[in-house]
Amino acid sequence: MRLSQYFLPILRETPKEAEIVSHRLMLRAGLIRQESAGIYAWLPLGLKVLNKITAIIREEQNRAGAIECLMPTIQSADLWRESGRYDAYGKEMLRICDRHEREMLYGPTNEEMITEIFRAYVRSYKDLPLNLYHIQWKFRDEVRPRFGVMRSREFLMKDAYSFDITPEAGQHSYNKMFVAYLRTFARMGLTAIPMAAESGPIGGNLSHEFIILADTGESEVFCHKDFLTFKPPPQNIKFADEQALKSIVEKWTGLYAATSEMHDPQAFNLVPEESRVSARGIEVGHIFFFGTKYSEPMKAVVSGSDGKEITVQMGSYGIGPSRLVAAIIEASHDEAGIIWPDTIAPFQVGIANLKVGDASTDKVCEELVQQLENAGLEVLYDDRDERPGAKFATLDLIGLPWQILVGPKGLAEGRVEVKRRQTGEREFLAPEEATKRIVAALRQAAA
Repeated sequence: MRLSQYFLPILRETPKEAEIVSHRLMLRAGLIRQESAGIYAWLPLGLKVLNKITAIIREEQNRAGAIECLMPTIQSADLWRESGRYDAYGKEMLRICDRHEREMLYGPTNEEMITEIFRAYVRSYKDLPLNLYHIQWKFRDEVRPRFGVMRSREFLMKDAYSFDITPEAGQHSYNKMFVAYLRTFARMGLTAIPMAAESGPIGGNLSHEFIILADTGESEVFCHKDFLTFKPPPQNIKFADEQALKSIVEKWTGLYAATSEMHDPQAFNLVPEESRVSARGIEVGHIFFFGTKYSEPMKAVVSGSDGKEITVQMGSYGIGPSRLVAAIIEASHDEAGIIWPDTIAPFQVGIANLKVGDASTDKVCEELVQQLENAGLEVLYDDRDERPGAKFATLDLIGLPWQILVGPKGLAEGRVEVKRRQTGEREFLAPEEATKRIVAALRQAAA
């Protein structure tokens, strides 16, 4: 993609309304534009990142056996009255009426609707276990939306819902999602620590938040430092193997880890002092097992092997892809801008032509673009008639993992400059070697 033909509205000044790093950088780098309080338009660069995050989420949900569907954003108030949550949810729910005066709402979550879908079609224990998920926009009318897409009113959510015959089977479904979440966040370059959490308005008595540590995190968290060295579950993990999953969950819940709401200072003091971590954290996922909280009042039942009705056990599992974009930036940035992990970068390589119109630099840039794209990489080619400093600043601000700087001085020696955004490491290589170097590094990282 030629930058001269792309839509990338970069801001030179930091917007006054932006309170945290991710909000500032997302506005400055042209990822989003605020349309009203807590509501944002996703511009091309931001949408590319968002789509890459959702692609990873989909792959790991599918791998764990969840099945994708798509539910509407507008829901009937009657469903929420069945579960008893319509009046209890509070002012965060946007309540509306259609032209026929039917009470509707803009869904903040989907437990009621998925339960209604389940009970309409599933009749027998033979059809279980079942896990349905979707990725859909939601709305919660926050009293004070802040921090950009970190706490917005409209947001993208992946929510999955499991249905099982017994609490034990429900626990296995919970473990599947627990392990899938560890893999999902690791693939995005994050170390997410599962912490026992309050269930809040979702309900249930088993719940974990997945927290990443970041200096600009929204809340204080406490954990054992060994979590930072744990390796994620392998790609070939067998999700049908109950014992294997149980062992992984036990490992990741066997050490102290708690949010400020669940923190027990006395228990934390039992952790060796050198292993205590007290830091700021950002929630990137939340999973719940709530048994029959929704299935019982909404009569979601199946016939058992003896013909008797069984009220199904349920869990729900959420990841906010739009929130994740901001969380990743909070965890990965420097003074110059964003530092994207390879797997979710909008483009993997940025090429800066330092003298547009020069025959040699134009030719080499075009060849590099062609070679890299033929290797399956996404390339942003800065072919604008701008001074080199502006091009360097743009590439650093938008955080592309690899940069190739092509100028007449270097080419006179048969070399281009290759920069790794994450480390700042620079190499001077022949153009064809630069292509091989970047392709090999990205393939190794993806392996």
